[in-house]
Amino acid sequence: MHKVTRTTLLFGGLGRCFLSEVSAVRISRRGRASSQHEQKSEEGVVYDVVISGGGMVGSAMACSLATDPNLVGKKILLLEAGNKKVMDQVPDTFSTRVSSISPGSTTLLSRIGAWEHITNMRVKPYKKMQVWDACSDALITFDKDNLQEEMAYIVENDVVVAALTKQLHSLSDSVQVKYRSKVVKYTWPVPHTTGDSLPWVQVTLANGETLQTKLLIGADGPNSMVRRELGIPTVKWNYDQSALVAVLHLSEPTENNVAWQRFLPTGPIAMLPLSDSHSSLVWSTSHQLAEELLELDEESFVDAVNSAFWSNDNQSELTETAGSLLRGALSAILPSAGSPRQLPPSVAAIGPKSRVMFPLGLGHASEYVRHRVALIGDAAHRVHPLAGQGANLGFGDVVTLTQILSRAAFDGKDLGSVHHLLEYESERQRQNLPMMAAIDLMKRLYSTSAAPVVLLRSFGLQATNMLPALKEQIVAFASK
Repeated sequence: MHKVTRTTLLFGGLGRCFLSEVSAVRISRRGRASSQHEQKSEEGVVYDVVISGGGMVGSAMACSLATDPNLVGKKILLLEAGNKKVMDQVPDTFSTRVSSISPGSTTLLSRIGAWEHITNMRVKPYKKMQVWDACSDALITFDKDNLQEEMAYIVENDVVVAALTKQLHSLSDSVQVKYRSKVVKYTWPVPHTTGDSLPWVQVTLANGETLQTKLLIGADGPNSMVRRELGIPTVKWNYDQSALVAVLHLSEPTENNVAWQRFLPTGPIAMLPLSDSHSSLVWSTSHQLAEELLELDEESFVDAVNSAFWSNDNQSELTETAGSLLRGALSAILPSAGSPRQLPPSVAAIGPKSRVMFPLGLGHASEYVRHRVALIGDAAHRVHPLAGQGANLGFGDVVTLTQILSRAAFDGKDLGSVHHLLEYESERQRQNLPMMAAIDLMKRLYSTSAAPVVLLRSFGLQATNMLPALKEQIVAFASK
């Protein structure tokens, strides 16, 4: 399918999420799962909420529900197929998979008691971000209150999960966790129960155990079994790109409080601070180049990284001249605006065996909820890592769904009712779709070195850099 058509499907076809009123027809349709079973479940405990998937977002969801005062006494269960992630001592080496945690996400993690564990382990704040184009001299910088506040925090995913696992242990009276519990089957309820039908979602585990729940929350990642078994349509495509990640050793220790991102014709490359002497590399590029970079010896790979951040080989005389004229014109109009260019730190070495690559793509579930089911995190949406918003969108899902379930519990309503679950879907799609659209547009806009496009995006980037009020709005939007 043509890319424009798919984009239309994603960001146009889902416009219904912005309607403020929900029709009875829509509620009725959502009340039907794609496959219905008349199998009787085993008698036993019925959970109020079961969360499938104990990664960062699923674990945060469990902690958030367990700490909400209106949900005290509810039976909450977290199912995780893997082993319990315990980190008694922070490893000497850094993990390759990291997340940029926004201030809004840190508020959630603080509220549920996990942020203190993270700060006691390992976290690196950054106060500034510089983004620039490899095909021109255009750049933009972001900061908060003239570097007085942190923009965001770089945290290893393993540290986030370990902190949430530790917090879950302290909340064992409010939430139960089953590790090494692989789900093999879901049995969906019919919306209007009859005498011989199952009123709850039934979850069958690989060990033969069967559970029942009034609400199932799917936090089981981009290949979500919950979403697939429900038959929820998903708009998705691959970017024909892979991300190569690695741990970088800087040439010399610095304050290292800047996140760097440069747009190359083959994709963006980012250097995110981990400590005063280490940074995390996220290099999005073609599958072929990613494989070649993976096979390079360490010295050649370090040279390639430094060249990607420093080389001007992709600039042409035309774009350089036009860019210079544009900067001069903008400076004449707004003489005190803009910000000076900084040079990124040079890289001296990479962490042993730290190079890993994985494919990139975009995905969005057309529906986040069904009768007694809600999707959160990558199970509902998957984005390109260029804006570092994947984890934050998932944590935003946690905040909104907790608020809606808390209100439903306070009002004495059924937690699994599709009536208020649709409020969660509408609210989150209002937040997620604009962010996903912006990220997808940026990816496409910077995937070419054609002179007209380079000049257009250079003008946009430099003009935005000259408008502090607009930049503040961008930072505020990304900080939620």
